[in-house]
Amino acid sequence: MANNRNTRSGNITKFEIFSSMSTGLIDIRAGVTELSYYEDVLKNTITLTIQVTEAGIGGANKGIVDNLPIRGGEKAHIVFEDAEGRQRKFEDDNALYVNRVRNLTKGTQRDSYFIDFCSREFLANEQVRVCKRYDGKISDSVENILTKVTSGDVGLMVPKSKINKIDPTLIPYNFIGNEKKPLFTCTWLASKAIPEQAGKAGASAGFLFYQTHDGFNFRSIDQIFSESYKKTFIYTNTALKPDEYDGKILRYDINRDIDLHNNLLIGAYSNRTIFFDYYGMNYVVRNFTPEDQEGIETGGKFPIDSVADEFRLPVSRLMSRILDIGTLPPGKSSKEELENWKNKPDQPTFDAAQTMVQSLMRYNQLFTIQVKLTLGGCFSLQAGDLIYCDFPELSDSSYNSITGGIYMISSLAHEVTPKTCFTYVTLVRDSYGRKSF
Repeated sequence: MANNRNTRSGNITKFEIFSSMSTGLIDIRAGVTELSYYEDVLKNTITLTIQVTEAGIGGANKGIVDNLPIRGGEKAHIVFEDAEGRQRKFEDDNALYVNRVRNLTKGTQRDSYFIDFCSREFLANEQVRVCKRYDGKISDSVENILTKVTSGDVGLMVPKSKINKIDPTLIPYNFIGNEKKPLFTCTWLASKAIPEQAGKAGASAGFLFYQTHDGFNFRSIDQIFSESYKKTFIYTNTALKPDEYDGKILRYDINRDIDLHNNLLIGAYSNRTIFFDYYGMNYVVRNFTPEDQEGIETGGKFPIDSVADEFRLPVSRLMSRILDIGTLPPGKSSKEELENWKNKPDQPTFDAAQTMVQSLMRYNQLFTIQVKLTLGGCFSLQAGDLIYCDFPELSDSSYNSITGGIYMISSLAHEVTPKTCFTYVTLVRDSYGRKSF
């Protein structure tokens, strides 16, 4: 058994805010009383918030907000670390920017306020629109949108160093941007993507588009669950942890367990969709259940649909969609488009009947089970990582074979104060059962 040292404090080693009106900067480390950094697979960008209490840093006779001054858009270089020296760096291309100052309380002796920081892409996303037509694989279109989209002199222009991982997709999809925002467009494309490893439409679907410290990610849910877990954690009733685990779980709460009524409402077990074809004046009916999914990777050991047949088998959600047959056939010219359309006049641009219902069900399944953990600061963890957790049985010292096992980090917050350092994570998975350690 090893001593638990996870609750030691972390450290902020750099916190410089640059003036947007001059070449000056201010190091505000001395005034930061709390730092919280956030990642989430359901959000496009990262954020960071600090609480500041100061009486004029650097000998100034007025606070930082007025002295620098801070008016929004100021660049910041930030480096912080946990008790083990694992760092999170936001400098140069990865720098963060002031989004807003809030809850400002001014006094005669000291000021207290919060500053919210965001990535450059969060702000640039409001200045750029996706206008042109895109053909080919969705994964290629996502990379092009991130790295090449511009509007006049303004561009999202994400450097290659800030693209962490884009999983290859299988089926080509042609679309026009219609002046949508780039990050919104990438999220919209995620629901239409099929992973290359699936081999065919209808076998697997569902992607996530999000940003972490390492950059932007366009990840297949099934690809994530097919990878190895990053860390192992255990909850015990003592201050010690077994040597084979990386860390202790200080606290856990099952935030959401199986909600049968909600699952029936969203059609997690059985749904029916009517797809209308206005070109052929016809329609297609598609019933879909978890058994129709092929080769998906699950977090738990037991089947996803392990509820009573009387609730699982009847269709609980009805939907309708319009097929986009005859729109945007592939081709670099109108003549080539016409020829391609003549070869396959009844083929939709997006095969919604095979893909949409699959991705819809996969998203719903992913968030079936949610657990919130409090860990000693572990800054190597990121949203989208897999971790292995063990929880005790009620009556003995063995591991719980139902709730333990592999989970995906849906969201996390790294928190640093002068005395403490914690990582708060929300874990999700689609099924019960502890897979082998």
